[in-house]
Parts: sequence; C-alpha cells; structure tokens
Amino acid sequence: MSPPRLTDPRALALYRARAAARPDALYLHRLAADEVTERLGAVNRTFTRPAIVTPFAVAWQGRLPEARIVADAEVLDLTPGAHDLVIHALALHWAEDPVGQVVQCRRALSPDGLFLGITFGGRTLGALRAALATAEAEVTGGLSPRVLPMADIRDLGAVLQRAGLALPVADAFVQEVRHADALALMRDLRAMGEGNALAGRHRRIPPRALFARAAALYAAAHSDGAGVVTPFEFVVLTGWAPHESQQKPLRPGSAAARLADALGSTEHGLPDPAAP
Repeated sequence: MSPPRLTDPRALALYRARAAARPDALYLHRLAADEVTERLGAVNRTFTRPAIVTPFAVAWQGRLPEARIVADAEVLDLTPGAHDLVIHALALHWAEDPVGQVVQCRRALSPDGLFLGITFGGRTLGALRAALATAEAEVTGGLSPRVLPMADIRDLGAVLQRAGLALPVADAFVQEVRHADALALMRDLRAMGEGNALAGRHRRIPPRALFARAAALYAAAHSDGAGVVTPFEFVVLTGWAPHESQQKPLRPGSAAARLADALGSTEHGLPDPAAP
C-alpha cells in the first residue's frame, strides 16, 4: 500500500497557476533569487550550464539568462551530468520526497558541479499554524491541517548528505514581513501560491469565525502596534558533486600538531574508568 501523500498536487497546481498571473505577489521568490544570485557571485567559478528548478520562472527574469528552467515535478526534467550548476528554488518544502529531489539534482551535475537549494525552514509560519489550530479547536471542537509543516535546518542538512553531495553546508536567515493583520497575511500566502494544498485538509468550507478568531490570537502575540510581523526562515543548502580534486577530511589521529600547544595550555588526560 502506498504511503499517504502530504500534498494535493491538483490543488497546488491550481494555486500556482493563479499566482503566476500575479508576479507582484511573488516577492519572497524574488528575494530567494536575489539571495542565490548574491551567493553565486561569491563563488570563484564561472557556470556555463546552469539549471533552475522553480515553479515560477518569472521570479528569475534577468538572472542567469542562460539557465534552463525546470518545473519542480516529482520526476525532474534533468539530464544526468548535463549541468555544472543546479538551483532548487523555493519549492523543496512542497516535495513529497525532498531527498529524491536533491538526488535527482545531484545526478544532473557534472563532476565538481554545484547544487544550491533554498527553501523555507522550520521557523516559517509556526505561529500562524498555532493560531489556526487554537482557533479551530475553540470554534469547531476539532482540528485539521491548515499550514504546511516545514523541515528544520538539521534535517535539511542531512538531506545533502543522504543525496551524496560533497562538502555539504546548510545555513539560514530570517526575513520579517509586515501585514495589517493575519487575514492579510493569509491572503498574501494564497496570492503567492502558498495556500492550503495539504492532502489531509478538510474539504468543507470553514466557518468565518475561525479565521477571525485566529487573527485575534495572532495579533495578541505578534502585533507591534503597526500591524503583525511574520518571520520567514530561509534555509540555503550547498553541496558539490563529488570530484577527486575536492578537499577530503583528515583521517582521525593524523594531526601533526597538538591543540594544547596551539592554545598554550596544559593537556590533562582523562581518568581511567577502570581505575578504583
């Protein structure tokens, strides 16, 4: 029996089609594109065969014009070994199989090619998820999934290792976004294609009081007097297709100098646990 799906692909495709008609709403995707472009500028390498996995090609206009744009389908339209750079751009959080997505990107890289992914991290929309859950329990006495769970940076870093990428690095930054209230935040999320496309969501129309109550709870915890502030955590994943020229970790016990000497301190041995 197949495992239950996280995402309703038809709903997600519908939300994204609506968002594509509103490029002004894709400001977080443009922010992700800006961040990736800036990081690439710091890499001492010229990439001539890039590919970008993204649901919104419009967010990448004017950046890497020679790149091949690839939709974030479950099976990526990537040719093995064809690219020296593959970017997975703000779509990994909706993937049924994040490891599989990164593995496909790694296979598309030529030796010593760069994988660079950016996705939402675990601190994204946690407060909104909690406000909606509390409001739904109060208003209906039940609970249903309404906000996509996001992976934390440790789990995302492990994805790089499981995909077989060398020199894996995961780091994060937070972008705060201000809205008039939680209702405006939810409208903004739908406008950028981030509506509730969870497969396990309730399909019936929720009572209007639910969202009003959630907005009140959210404002009580996150209002600064001029609106509500929502943190979006972006996790950036970097790894390289293995190549013999890359640095290798030293073999344990192969150090040529003692740490105590470098620190100018006295080294003390650990007590023998077998000693009385």
